[in-house]
Amino acid sequence: MEEQLIKKAIEQYKKKKANEYYNYHNKYKLDPNFMQKNKERAKEHYDKNKDERKLKYKDNKEFVKARSSYNYYKKNDKLETFKSKFPERVKILKEHANLVGGVVVGLDY
Repeated sequence: MEEQLIKKAIEQYKKKKANEYYNYHNKYKLDPNFMQKNKERAKEHYDKNKDERKLKYKDNKEFVKARSSYNYYKKNDKLETFKSKFPERVKILKEHANLVGGVVVGLDY
């Protein structure tokens, strides 16, 4: 009985998603009125969250720089050079890996 309910729920979900996909791609996507409303909504969201986005980029600037240089040295098989040249970036990567529960390959913990 329980399996039948689960199967029914899954089938209903699949049908709903298929209908939503069909409606979007065949009705709304091509409608000029919908396109205009969607552009306005996107612009409003962009204007509303512009400062938050800048703040996010500013906060993650050091991490992105560390990750980028780590990937460069890893690709060229020079992780030891990376560790000796940029110990502060290694520290940033380790801290971030501990926060998200990830592991950075090639760095000692």
